[in-house]
Amino acid sequence: MILAAQLYTVREFMKTPKDIRASLKKVRDIGYTSVQVSGIGPIDPKELKAITDELGLSICATHIPYVRFKEDLENVIKEHQLYECPYVGIGSMPVEFRNEEGFYRFAKEFDEIGAELKKNGLQFVYHNHRFEFEKFNGKLGMEILMNETSPENFWFLLDTYWVQSGGADPVKWIHRLKDRMGVIHFKDMAILNDQQIFAEIGNGNLEWKSIIEACKETGIEWAAIEQDTCLGDPFDSLKQSYDYLKDRIA
Repeated sequence: MILAAQLYTVREFMKTPKDIRASLKKVRDIGYTSVQVSGIGPIDPKELKAITDELGLSICATHIPYVRFKEDLENVIKEHQLYECPYVGIGSMPVEFRNEEGFYRFAKEFDEIGAELKKNGLQFVYHNHRFEFEKFNGKLGMEILMNETSPENFWFLLDTYWVQSGGADPVKWIHRLKDRMGVIHFKDMAILNDQQIFAEIGNGNLEWKSIIEACKETGIEWAAIEQDTCLGDPFDSLKQSYDYLKDRIA
């Protein structure tokens, strides 16, 4: 399993091409050899690919806005082929789909989009939050997405924090998604002043030994480290998480 840095973690330091280059170098210097592209500022895809190649970073996955899937899919495909990036992700389901009828509609739409990506050698992945763990007539939103889509066209990018926040078990969900997941978000949860907060891996309360074991058992290729907000320098947070995990995933 390869550790990747989810660039959303350092989004405030990736507004311009110059910033992006400098921040990617910091990420590489920590030890990461792969990144997930998400939340960065505008940059020509060819320039981004040149920077990552120069630094020895692969791009394992992305988060693409919903509107681009619907209106610009041809260019999305070309960009991912340029990046040599296998996983094309959506960061979140738009709000208008977050009801029972909407889950079924979203599943149909993205099963079709996933089929088109598959034809072009790419894999669609869905990144969850906690609203997918609401039940509709006895079925979780996540179960609707699983059951109403093809295992070939529609994969998942499970987020450990949001599974836990939704009252579910990350380890069980890793196993449930076996053969439909190649990259996962490692994200820890701590409690501060009686509130859930994002934490560096190992500083929170998730059971990482069991999570890592489940990932190995199910063949996860990449673990993308993400921390939505950090109490200190987000690069320091990425380093703390990397240092905690680098030997444990071996």
